[in-house]
Parts: sequence; C-alpha cells; structure tokens
Amino acid sequence: MRKTSAALATLSLAVLALTGCAAAPTFSGASCDRTASASGIDEAVTVEGEVGEEPQVEVFSPVHVKKTSFTDLAIGDGRAVVTGQQAMNLELSIYSGETGKQVFATGYDPKAAAPAMSIDDWAERSPGLGDVLKCVTAESRVLAALTPEDFGPANLEGLGLADDDTAIFVIDVVDAFLPKAEGALQFNDARGLPTVVRAADGTPGIIIPDTAAPEKQTVQTLIKGDGEPLTAEQTPLVNFTAIGWDDKQILQTTWGDKPSAQLRDIAAPVADALVGQPVGSQVMVVLPAAGEGSPAIAVVVDVLGVTAAPTQ
Repeated sequence: MRKTSAALATLSLAVLALTGCAAAPTFSGASCDRTASASGIDEAVTVEGEVGEEPQVEVFSPVHVKKTSFTDLAIGDGRAVVTGQQAMNLELSIYSGETGKQVFATGYDPKAAAPAMSIDDWAERSPGLGDVLKCVTAESRVLAALTPEDFGPANLEGLGLADDDTAIFVIDVVDAFLPKAEGALQFNDARGLPTVVRAADGTPGIIIPDTAAPEKQTVQTLIKGDGEPLTAEQTPLVNFTAIGWDDKQILQTTWGDKPSAQLRDIAAPVADALVGQPVGSQVMVVLPAAGEGSPAIAVVVDVLGVTAAPTQ
C-alpha cells in the first residue's frame, strides 16, 4: 500500500492545488461537420470489404492533394469520439499516392486488438489525423489523403516515400471507449469522506473534508455503469485523479492528458477495488495512511472500458 503512495508521487504529472474541475474542449456543432472535406478523394480510390477486415484498395495513382481531405465510406452507429483525449481502437492501411502501393497495415486481428489511442495520440504521430478523426463514430471506415506536411516528413522517410508524396489512409474505427463515467448516480453516506463534483466533460473535483482520513481502505461507487463487470484478469482503461488527504494536493491525474491502462502498476489496491465494477462506473477509493511520509490518498476512477494492450 505504501508502494502505492510512492508510485503515485514518483509518477505524478503535477502537484497542484485543487481549484475545481475545468472541462477540456469537446467537439460539437459546426466543428463536427464531416461532409465538407472529401475534395473528390473518393473518386480517386476504391475500397471494398467489411469494416474491421483488411480492405481491398485500388488507388488510381498518381494522387496528390494540396489540402488534406477525407470522407466517411461507412458511417458507424457506435459511440462518437467527442474529445481529443477519448481513446479508440483503429485498424488502418496506408498507401503511396504516387504509386498506389501499400506501405503499411495493422494486423486486422480481432483477437489482438491494437493499443487504445486518442486523437491527440494520433495527431502527435501524424498531424493531419487530428482533423480526419475528429467526431468520427465507432464502426466507421474513413478514406483520407494527407499532404506531406500533414503526414509528417519523418513518416514519409520511415515508409520509404518521397518527400512530396501524398499518404492515402483507409481507417477503420473498430471501437471507441467512453469519454467519462456514464450510468446511474449512486447514493452514499458521504459523512467523513470526500465529495466529488464533475465538469461537463467528467473531470472530477475532489473536496476533502476537514476530518481525519479513514483508518481502513474505503470504496464507494459514485456512478454505476451499465457495462460488463470487470474481472481480475482484464486490464481496464481508466481516467483517475489522486489527491493527498492532508495537503489536499493533486498527486496525479490523467484528465487533460489521456486515459491509462497502467492503474495496476501505479496503484494495485485501487485496481483490485475495481474488480466487479461495471464498465462506465466511477469509483472512489480512499487509501489510509501508513506511517510518516505515507499519508492517506483519495483516488477517483472512471472505468472507460477494457483494453487488450497497454496504453502509456
């Protein structure tokens, strides 16, 4: 348990005074119009096959675009991606616009899911994917053409493409994880325990009472999700905030960055407390103090889904 506190301190993203819960930007309204960016790319590339399976693609090369463009070949009815931090699983293939040849493809293996990554993750690797994936829904297939600048010079070189080539993407959004806990609010007797408030995007604010921390680990379900209960063998994808009881300082938070699949490595007792909790739940775990230098900690966790591969 004290290893837990040490890990939280060592891996902390910031030590900040709790001033509330600021919401991260979300996609909505006009910014979610995905119909105005095709620029005829669908006339230059044909794609056949089912979403999630490796596609049969023909590029009528050469294809060069002056502006990154995309179109939804299939619009899924799954969960929409509404923030840059929301995680999703993709399968994708990349082709040279100059030659039409495939230069990269993921495994398209449903038994070996790709790592859960967010729009922000993908945009770090290839800037143009930030716009291509914004507001996409799960079970969709997207055709995109990225300019050399939007694909990235290092990516062009790494895949053996010319520095003026256009990268053609066929992207299948296999799944999109929850952006925050979703379910039924639960009544708890919060006497002597923290109170949690939430911004519109789910970011929690944790209000520590002016009382001594519990002497035993305490677990409360704040929101009960309607997904499948977690098992001990599964790796949950979560957002969490950990705050010191005595100084009311944030030790670590994933909100505003990206969800984590490393909770068991960071705080094993908290991960254990999630077993049996349905996906979509928000759970508060209070870890008691264990001597000098190991104060009590309150951790609020949103269970966003189950991932087959670790997300750093």
